[in-house]
Parts: sequence; C-alpha cells; structure tokens
Amino acid sequence: MILTGTAIGAAVARGHITIDPYDPRRLSPNAYDWRLGNRIRICDGALDVARPADFEELAIPETGMALSPGLLYLGVTHERTWSERYAQLLNGNRTIGALGIWVHVSAPLGHTGHAIPWTLEIRVARPVRVYPGMTFGKLVFLHIFGTSSSYQEHGSKYTASTGIDVSRLYLEIRSGGGHQ
Repeated sequence: MILTGTAIGAAVARGHITIDPYDPRRLSPNAYDWRLGNRIRICDGALDVARPADFEELAIPETGMALSPGLLYLGVTHERTWSERYAQLLNGNRTIGALGIWVHVSAPLGHTGHAIPWTLEIRVARPVRVYPGMTFGKLVFLHIFGTSSSYQEHGSKYTASTGIDVSRLYLEIRSGGGHQ
C-alpha cells in the first residue's frame, strides 16, 4: 500500500521516515516532491561493465546547466531519505517528463533501510537547462509485508553511498559473478 502525503508527514513526525532536508509543503496527495541536488557527473565516452566508468563531476550552478542528448548524466537528490519501516519508490514526474527528461528509470526501488542520497540516471531528448534544487520527481513510500530486512545489513555495493555513485557492476564481474 502507498502512504498518503498526510501519512508520510505523520511518519516523519514519529521518526519512522527521514527526509533530510524535509519541507512539509513538498507533500503531495500520495508522495513527496524531491529535488535535484547541486552536483552532476557526465559521461560522454564508451562504457565497459567490467571497469569503473569515467565521469567528469561538476557543480550545477545557480544559473543552471544545459543537458544535451546523447550523454549519460548521473545526478543526486537534494534530499537524503531513510526508513526501516517503509520501502521507497523514486520516480521522475510528469512535469520533467513533458520536457523530455527521463530520470531514474532503471532503479526506482529503495529498500527498507536504504539511507543514502539517491543517485539519478538522467537522459534528455532535447537540450534542456536544469537547476539545483528544482523539483525533479516524486518519492512514494510503501508498506512492507513479511519480515523486515534492512538494506544496511546486506553489505550491498551501495550501502555507504554519500553522493553520486557510478555503477559497481565491475565488482561482481571481478568476483566471478557473470563475466566469461
């Protein structure tokens, strides 16, 4: 079940959900309106899943940054979110989609115990200027059923993330997890 905006606000007040920074005006009927952070990584070269990707990391100036089609951008949410009681789904929204911005299509699930700023995969259909702190999507919180298991206890590749993370698939390939 999806939490309503009112239920998200109540869970924040009880300490069951952390959204940092939190602004109750960003609650919508069934979600929290999250914002784009102030840093972005740009990849304009070839990628090899067996090696760490090369990206240039830049600050997004207050005057905005123009994004271009054909490049891979990794951004970060302005907010850090966490909950041991609820799973999370992070999505773009209709407003940025109507501008030809696709964000976070491949990995919208935040497990219970997910306690990091979200790394965002960003692609654009046309050149478009984005700004730090602009509303970029919706964050939904979901009730979980069954025995809860915290993401932090699984020792996954991204548990200690503090900013924009590149793919760490190369760690699995080096350990024999799929490379022939």
